[in-house]
Amino acid sequence: MIPYKKTFLFALLVFGLQACKKDLQDTNRNPNEAETAQPDYLLANAVKTAGDTYYSTGTTMDASLLFVQHWSKIQYTDADRYIFTNGSFEGGWRSFYTQSLADLNVLARLGDEQKNPNYKAAALTLRSWVFLLLTDAYGNIPYTEALDISKLTPKYDDQRTVYLGLLAELKTALATYNAAGPAIQGDPVFGGNLGRWSRFANALRLRIALRIADREPELARQAVAEVLAHPAGLPASETETARLPYFSSPNQNPVARIFETRDDYRISKTIVDRLKALNDPRLPVFANKTATATPEVYVGIPNGLTTGDAANLGFAKTSKPGDLFTKANAPAIILSWSESLFDRAEAAARGFSTENAASLYQQAITASLQYYGADAAAISTYLAQPAVQYDPGNFRKSIGEQKWLSLFGQGLEAYAEWRRLDYPQLAPAVAGVLDGKIPLRFIYPGTEQALNKTSYTDAVRRQGSDALTTRLWFDIK
Repeated sequence: MIPYKKTFLFALLVFGLQACKKDLQDTNRNPNEAETAQPDYLLANAVKTAGDTYYSTGTTMDASLLFVQHWSKIQYTDADRYIFTNGSFEGGWRSFYTQSLADLNVLARLGDEQKNPNYKAAALTLRSWVFLLLTDAYGNIPYTEALDISKLTPKYDDQRTVYLGLLAELKTALATYNAAGPAIQGDPVFGGNLGRWSRFANALRLRIALRIADREPELARQAVAEVLAHPAGLPASETETARLPYFSSPNQNPVARIFETRDDYRISKTIVDRLKALNDPRLPVFANKTATATPEVYVGIPNGLTTGDAANLGFAKTSKPGDLFTKANAPAIILSWSESLFDRAEAAARGFSTENAASLYQQAITASLQYYGADAAAISTYLAQPAVQYDPGNFRKSIGEQKWLSLFGQGLEAYAEWRRLDYPQLAPAVAGVLDGKIPLRFIYPGTEQALNKTSYTDAVRRQGSDALTTRLWFDIK
């Protein structure tokens, strides 16, 4: 009888443990949280986290906007003098990978599982945008092995591999969008309009084609031809600018959130001087008047002053960036209609298309001026200036200088285009620490050296020193 008693007691124990396990599973369930990922929520969250990261302090306000001299700093000026640590650029890297890209990978998988190709196509399109932001800023990055749970130390792919991979991903996305397929929900950018998603994907392909144009002109030419031949076309009006809307607190623009409690930032003297020289109607939009009346009305701060020298210019006697960019509901611009027109103008100038470069250049400037409220007379006067007219002998200067103005506030994209086109020609920070140079990339986060050292070391060996002044593959001087 003893063996049977032991068997019976063992069975009771197993049954009890199973019951406890079930109780614990029930206890650990959150009744207010879906157990199956919802694609509409994933899409909305991925766009929101990417937009927040794009316009964050670490990637934009204390980095790219200062490097391209759209903004400057009046206090805590280390970033404006190019003083950074290996933790300075960690926030953007971590957020793009662990939040936006992680959500988009799941969204692409759910698109397959739920037989909704449009979710997958949107995921591939946004993935390409986020990876593009990362490689433009850092150079070699984890791409082909990124977010693969079997690869705890993913390799870094070189920029050529990343750019060509993104062109291919976007081509797949364009072939995947299906107007006859199920709708997509949770879309804060285009409200589920698949035609606009396709045109956005084409505009991204055009952007990337120009990134590689100096290194791989024939591949760039091929990509441009595919974009221009695609039936979806490219953005055709301001309504098709890709933008993430923001609202009031707690869902306000991240720039507005910073301005609620801090007074670090002013508009750069570099861009104020340029706007004044051109009698540019965007000046009162890009800059606020000084709080204390001054003869100049709009006063920028030179980039890279010491904190003491900057503060001596006077908080009330210098101009903050315009309210349009710092209010709670200022949208995050992902890719504007004006940018798409500039890209078409450059493609034509390079001989990649038969379009009229000068006409598209004027259309791009017009689109930017109209967006900021300039009327027809002001636009006509502006375009007639010799300093604004298109120079076919130096398209880099014409497009580079005007694109720099039109991308005001879009730090990461303005930074990439300034490095690629080499215009406008900017003077380094007044009290900069890079021996008269402006940063050409973000340095890798220190956590990569600690947690992915072998791949990090290999990336640096192939790309060059992990320094702010290392020139990236796409950036040919």
